[in-house]
Amino acid sequence: MNAFENAMSQLDKAAKVINLEEEILNFLKVPDRTIQVQVPVKMDDGSWKIFEGYRVQYNNWAGPYKGGIRYFPSVDLNEVKALAFWMTIKCSVAGIPMGGGKGGVTFNPKELSKGELERLTRSFVRQIAPNLGAQVDVPAPDVYTTPEIMSWVVDEFAKVKGKEELAVVTGKPLEKGGSKGRDRATAMGGFFILQDLINKIGKKSEEIKVAIQGFGNAGGVMAALCADAGMKVVATSDSQGAIVAEEGLDISALGVHKQSTGSVVGFAGTKTISNEELLELDVDVLIPAALENQIRVDNAERVKAKYVLELANGPVTPEADEIFAKNGKKSVPDVLFNSGGVTVSYFEWEQNLANNYWTEEEVFAKLKDIIVPAFDRIWKMHEEKQIDLRTAAFAVSLERLRELWYTKAKSL
Repeated sequence: MNAFENAMSQLDKAAKVINLEEEILNFLKVPDRTIQVQVPVKMDDGSWKIFEGYRVQYNNWAGPYKGGIRYFPSVDLNEVKALAFWMTIKCSVAGIPMGGGKGGVTFNPKELSKGELERLTRSFVRQIAPNLGAQVDVPAPDVYTTPEIMSWVVDEFAKVKGKEELAVVTGKPLEKGGSKGRDRATAMGGFFILQDLINKIGKKSEEIKVAIQGFGNAGGVMAALCADAGMKVVATSDSQGAIVAEEGLDISALGVHKQSTGSVVGFAGTKTISNEELLELDVDVLIPAALENQIRVDNAERVKAKYVLELANGPVTPEADEIFAKNGKKSVPDVLFNSGGVTVSYFEWEQNLANNYWTEEEVFAKLKDIIVPAFDRIWKMHEEKQIDLRTAAFAVSLERLRELWYTKAKSL
């Protein structure tokens, strides 16, 4: 199945749990709006190239569409639709007043100069600007997009509209209206859930052995948080390979090594393994923090971790979920576990609209107050209905969307 078919399979499964009305289910199976555009860019050599761009506005019952823009060679409409749907679920799970959207441009950003990247971003913004706005659709960074790129979005949108609107995009640099804590928000939200999970299963942090696939912004921050809390982080990885050290990794020193060499591979005192092998290590907690579809029907049986916590988007396929359920493993789904990012994005939007900025301590306190109760609601449904955590998360989300639909229907 492609990514969107995976998403619809998850929707159908959760809809049955709460007996979701067919009319609501049908609305949730189709995005509100699908935007597909040509993105013409003048290259450094004077030639022109046309790239494919997308923005899917999936559902806005809760508020403005919200979701990142990714730059990646594999971006296509099915992927963007799936990610936009998952953003709808994610915002609903967290209970924030925003809907779901997603965008992307199909190319390899490593093959463009910085000037070409900026011109591509501005061209894309011009194409989708009629459908953006602080109360309409609020993009954010995603794969291979950065705070600087978001500042280009604000600037180009201002040129198109004739006035600056900071809240049109989140994930901006601090000096351009960004929120404190945004750079660590995705990992921090997941870490709050991990701490709550450890309490729920009656363990101490020092007893927990962790493997993290991915040492980028989310995975690297999560590794540091886990290590600082006393957990033993025994393995991590990047696109060049994975490393393992049974006695635990020195995450601070590993960060220095990665910065100086460009990879975690070759770090002193570690054994190099593949990303696939990392997923199969004998650990308590496995945290996929890289790309989609890493755990599938062909390797799920070999996953030894009791708990799989999805810091990446869509790292576990529906077929792998079924295998996990059969084997008694618990997978905390991406729509909750990595929702710290979108929650703090919402905080940034709220701060921009009010022209009021919070300290990092305030941001993380507010994040914890949202994300831990959300996990508690999902855990309660998981136990009461005897269903997996992903289905419980979707069911909790659908209950809120059902309420929003009936409020919306009354105004039609």
